[in-house]
Amino acid sequence: MWFRNLWDEGRIIMQKDELIQLHTFLLQLKTHLEDMVPNNGGIEFHRYEKLNVTPYQVYKSKREHKLAVFTLSRGIATLLSNNKCPGLEKVSNRLDQMAERFMTEKEKEIIRA
Repeated sequence: MWFRNLWDEGRIIMQKDELIQLHTFLLQLKTHLEDMVPNNGGIEFHRYEKLNVTPYQVYKSKREHKLAVFTLSRGIATLLSNNKCPGLEKVSNRLDQMAERFMTEKEKEIIRA
């Protein structure tokens, strides 16, 4: 059945091209928010930039794009929580935990450096 490809133990599975589309949208949102939000120090997206994975690098693995999406989402949540959007600290922390699950040891070293 066709819908078995979409579900895995109750979780929705996203295809790589769909993940890249989401990555592209989040990158556009990041750019827009950086222009609009006053307290933007740039540190919110430091981890994302260190990953060196953009949506235009379609040859990167699905895991790398998934990590980039979680890391970029965390940066967006952190930026908004620092600018009078209460409640997003928990979202930011949870996204950080999710990103940690997809990181290799090498990526963890790069981000922490």
